[in-house]
Amino acid sequence: MSIDRVVLAFAGVAVLFSVALSYFQHLNWLWLTVFVGANLFQAAFTGFCPLAKILKATGIKPGTAFQ
Repeated sequence: MSIDRVVLAFAGVAVLFSVALSYFQHLNWLWLTVFVGANLFQAAFTGFCPLAKILKATGIKPGTAFQ
């Protein structure tokens, strides 16, 4: 699995997790969804993703989006 797929999978899980927590616990968990969405949005324009940098350092093979 490449870094690109791991980043997308992690973002999807984080969004689903925060939506579930906001439904069952407290609405403030939606701020996690906002953070993940904003990070994905800026990464689309800048190519910078903090998670991709961490994953690259751990040795996961790079994809084409985040280098």
